[in-house]
Amino acid sequence: MSAGTTGPKRDTYRHGDLRNALIEAGLELARQGGPEAVVLRATTRQAGVVPNAAYRHFADRGALLHAVSQAAMARVARTMEAEQAALPPAADEAAAARARFRAVGTGYLRFAQEEPGLFRAAFHVPGDMTHAAADTAAGAGGKTPFELLGAALDDLVEAGLLPADRRPGAEFLAWSAVHGLAVLLIDGPLRGLHPSQAHDAGQHVIDMIERGI
Repeated sequence: MSAGTTGPKRDTYRHGDLRNALIEAGLELARQGGPEAVVLRATTRQAGVVPNAAYRHFADRGALLHAVSQAAMARVARTMEAEQAALPPAADEAAAARARFRAVGTGYLRFAQEEPGLFRAAFHVPGDMTHAAADTAAGAGGKTPFELLGAALDDLVEAGLLPADRRPGAEFLAWSAVHGLAVLLIDGPLRGLHPSQAHDAGQHVIDMIERGI
């Protein structure tokens, strides 16, 4: 730089991967305030870039919020995977399949209670199942929460614990029950339960699902 020349002053900086930086910033906003907190201006401020920079990657707030929702869903999947990975060795394949199935529900409920803002953002999604198997919502093992549940149910069938003729649609029944409890625990009248009571309620719901599917 020649004498007397100064570089441009910047209050922000450039990212090598702006899209992911904005998603990470959106996740942090969602953690604090749920999906309503994910707005373009706040996200660019959090990422340290000028407001217009977001439009290079996201057409509008809806596109950004969708990407944040998918990333939050991937974190749900990773929590479910961690719950499965922490399982002790099982006595046989039937016991292992049952434990993996229960871990899916336990991990789902744990994430909802530990990260309510991200949980709300994860389910701020379009009104269909279009993205339920998208790579952007997958955990480290490549499966989304919906796919992890499906795989656990398939394992129950293979282990002889779930009749094959009752397998179709079972994920919707299991998901509805666990998700309903999750919402009651973080946004409804059960949000005042002691953590041990919330845990017991979750296990009882999973018991009910096992008996019902």
